Amino acid sequence: MGEGAFLIAFIVAQRLAELVLARRNTARLLAAGGVEFGRSHYPWMVALHAAWLAGLWLAGRDRAIDPFLLVVFILLQAGRIWVLVTLGRRWTTRIIVLPGERLVARGPYRWLRHPNYLIVALEIAVVPLALGLPGFAAGFTLLNALILYHRIRIENVALAWVASMGGPGQTLANETRRL
Repeated sequence: MGEGAFLIAFIVAQRLAELVLARRNTARLLAAGGVEFGRSHYPWMVALHAAWLAGLWLAGRDRAIDPFLLVVFILLQAGRIWVLVTLGRRWTTRIIVLPGERLVARGPYRWLRHPNYLIVALEIAVVPLALGLPGFAAGFTLLNALILYHRIRIENVALAWVASMGGPGQTLANETRRL
């Protein structure tokens, strides 16, 4: 096996650990009265990421890693950790908001509304590029952009609902959860 196998194995282990954390946080948020938005698109997002990882394993495990892009990947991991630490118990892979809670406005959220999506989008491009797979990077970047376009619209509605907590927002939330 080549260098690529070690990078991909690291990413798989990282994602599995994040799924454990996300499930724990999801259960905690829902038990505390959290409201989930956009449940219908979630399987598509999971499928995209699973296909990305499987494709990386099939096409990239025997490849060398570009050192510059490996450094970029490591910097992205620092950003990923920053997002996780900033959101803490509120981080999950789903869109769940807690009525009455203030929106997070510290850490990377001081500058960006959706820093985690930027980091993930860059990872989806950088990792295959680091393995010399530009077509793979372009294809999955495009697919991810399509899902993120939909997801960010839903998340913005969820965040606006929490921020306003007005009467009409409840109807909007019920409609949006079906998206």
